[in-house]
Amino acid sequence: MSQSLSSRSQLNEASVAVITPLEQLVVLDALSGREGVNRERTNHRQVSADTDREAVLAWLAGFVDSPNTLANCRREAERLLLWSLSERAKPMSSLTHEDLLVYQRFLGAPPTHWVMGGRKLPRSHPHWRPFAGPLSPASQRQAMVVLNSMLSWLVQAGYLAGNPLALSRNRRKNPTAPRVERFLEEDLWAEVRITVASMPQDSTREQATHARARWLLSVLYLCGLRISEVAGNRMGDFFCRANRLGEPRWWLQVLGKGGKERLVPATNELMVELSHYRRVLGLTPLPLEGDSAPLLFPVWWRAPTEPFKAIVWPEPLTRAAIHGIVKDVFTSTAERLLAQGPDQAMRAHRIQSASSHWLRHTMASRLANDVDLLHVRDTLGHASISTTSIYLHAEDDKRHTAISASHRLGWNLAPTTTHAASPK
Repeated sequence: MSQSLSSRSQLNEASVAVITPLEQLVVLDALSGREGVNRERTNHRQVSADTDREAVLAWLAGFVDSPNTLANCRREAERLLLWSLSERAKPMSSLTHEDLLVYQRFLGAPPTHWVMGGRKLPRSHPHWRPFAGPLSPASQRQAMVVLNSMLSWLVQAGYLAGNPLALSRNRRKNPTAPRVERFLEEDLWAEVRITVASMPQDSTREQATHARARWLLSVLYLCGLRISEVAGNRMGDFFCRANRLGEPRWWLQVLGKGGKERLVPATNELMVELSHYRRVLGLTPLPLEGDSAPLLFPVWWRAPTEPFKAIVWPEPLTRAAIHGIVKDVFTSTAERLLAQGPDQAMRAHRIQSASSHWLRHTMASRLANDVDLLHVRDTLGHASISTTSIYLHAEDDKRHTAISASHRLGWNLAPTTTHAASPK
C-alpha cells in the first residue's frame, strides 16, 4: 500500500511502512524534492521531472531496452530514495556528500526491517524489502558507481545543481580488472551434480522437478546463459545446420544483454539433455523451427495426450523463479556437505554463496584456459576480448606452482623442546 509522509515524526513512526517499491511510493510535497536544496533553479532543464521520484524514473527510462541493467539501476536508485526518506527525513535532492558517506556504511549493515527474510519475494508482496542481506564491500562500491552515474545524469539533465558523489576520492587510478573468483571449482560442480542426481523421482511432479533442475543447470553450465536469457529465449531458438562435411551441428541463437544476438554452440551433450527434458514434458525430442515454447516450464505443465489437441504454452518462468530453482539446489548441496562434518564448512559456505551467474563464470573459466579466447568471447557475448581474459586462471596457477617450487623458506620444521627457566 502506498505511504504518504510529511514530517520527521511521521517518518520515525512509519520507517517500516515507507519501505515500499518505487512504483508504489507516494510522497507529500515536503519530501518530494520540489524544494530540494540541491535542485537546479535555472530554466535549462532537459527533463520534465519535478520530483525526485519522477527524476529517477526519467533516468531509468534510458535502460528500458536492457532488462538486466534496468533492474540493477532501479534497485540502487530505489534503495537510495527510500533511505533518504526513511532514515534521513529529507528528499534525495537534498542529500549532501556527508549523507552519502553514511549511506555507503548503511549498505554494509541495513537494519532488519530493510531485509527480506528467507526467499526472495515479488515486488507486489507486502513483505518485500530492498535488501536480501548486507552488501559486501565490492557490492557497496558497485552501488555507489551506479548512483554516481545517476546523479551525474541528473546534473546534465538540469535537475540537480551538483553531484555530491563527485567529491569522493578516486583511490584507484588505472585499475586493472581482477580475476573472476565467483565460479565453482570442479569438486563443487561435482557436488552439485550429486545433489541433482539424488533428488526424489517417485511421483510425476518429483520427476518433473528433477528433470527441470537438471536441464536448467545443464543449459546454464554448457551455454553460459544469463538468467534473463533463459527466461527470454524459446525452444525454437535451437536450430540445426550442416558443417562443411555435411555433419549436423546444433546451435542456440540467443537474444542477450542490450538486445545483442549471438550463436551459442549446442553440444551433443546439451542436445541429449534437451531431448530428455522434452520427453518428460511429453514433447517431441527436438524442437521445431519457430517453436515458441519457453526454455523452462512450470513443473505442473504436460503436453496434452489427446491427439490433434492444440498445445497452449505456459508463460515463461520469471527470473526470480529461475534464480530460486538454482539456489534451492545450491542450498541442498551446502546442507549435505555440512552434514558430513565441520571440515566441510568452508566448501558448504562457498556453494551457499553461489548464484546462477556463477555457472556462467564457471563455463567461461573452464573454456578460457583450453579454448581460443575469441571463441569464448563470441559464445558469452562479450564486446571485448579483455573482458573474456579475466577468466584466465591457468597462467596464475602455473605461476603459483613455479614460485612455490622455487622459492622456499628452508626453516627446520622439526619439533623442538623449550624449557622454561627455573625461578630463582
